[in-house]
Amino acid sequence: MTQTQDILARKEGAVGRVTLNRPKALHALTTDMCRAMTDALLAWREDPDVALVMLDHAGERGFCAGGDIRMLAESGAGDGFAAREFFFTEYRLNHLLFEYPKPVMAFMDGVTMGGGVGLSLPALYRVATERTTFAMPETGIGLFPDVGGGWHLPRLPGRSGLWLALTGARIKAADCEMLGIATDYVESSQLDALKAAVIADPAAVETHLTTFEADPGRPPLAAHRDEMDRLFDKESVEAIFEALERDGGAWAQEQLGVLKSKSPQTLKVAFRQLALGAEAASFAENMELEYRIGARVVARHDFQEGVRAVIVDKDNAPRWDPPTLQAVSEAMLDEIFAPLPSAQAWRPLP
Repeated sequence: MTQTQDILARKEGAVGRVTLNRPKALHALTTDMCRAMTDALLAWREDPDVALVMLDHAGERGFCAGGDIRMLAESGAGDGFAAREFFFTEYRLNHLLFEYPKPVMAFMDGVTMGGGVGLSLPALYRVATERTTFAMPETGIGLFPDVGGGWHLPRLPGRSGLWLALTGARIKAADCEMLGIATDYVESSQLDALKAAVIADPAAVETHLTTFEADPGRPPLAAHRDEMDRLFDKESVEAIFEALERDGGAWAQEQLGVLKSKSPQTLKVAFRQLALGAEAASFAENMELEYRIGARVVARHDFQEGVRAVIVDKDNAPRWDPPTLQAVSEAMLDEIFAPLPSAQAWRPLP
């Protein structure tokens, strides 16, 4: 089993427990972390002594903020090898979790974004707390909602998944539970007791969750679901912009302002990605598609510029190119989505 100081993998009773242990970076994933998790999951998959897998994190700041964005940008500015290696490895981990034959329990306590979404959404049990902040914020840095976003997001209720993908909106536990992103809500002060109960008797996990379940309160998004489904149920990103402009309501204007700050290229990439992901016959088919996109997008201007503006210089003033939706051509999208040569294509673990 591969071990790294950033991943703590061990057996506790009949539970295989993986703890993300990179708190200063909000547990942002590296290639080695993905490999270590994969090795642990493969070892436990056939282990008759392991009945359940638990995914959690050290510290209190968050479950996982995503991937190593700086590395991806630096690699994309060069030959892109390290970025492609990361995506290839991470997506195999996402697929392994999606197809895992044993129940997986993920604790979405605190920040759960990007790569953290890819780890948690395939889990059978997804526990949110009052500290949970869920988002797929990639349109703000010129990336795209990957790690299975093309599969998971269009399968959320109504057009909520597309709204999350395009706006990068951050939502809390009550909204996560309403949309089915989280299966359970537990107060953070009770997590240690819940984990101990599950480790003591993993067969009774659902009973334990019922025992510790709390009320997250009214979901703020409930007041806007009708607007969301009506305004985002359009045939193109341009049509969504037009609908928001025509609506004139406060919520619609807020969404329009958010969308205008995002990468036009990424908005169109995400829109097409979710449309294709909704039609995918399998999770593996979706991940092969996302790998194609990722392998190309990291080398493009908008990702490099988004990382500069948000993470490096932090001026939050990205200069997108193309600067408008109309300038993002179908030919450009076709180039990003085109199949890779078979020798370079993503494929799941044997």
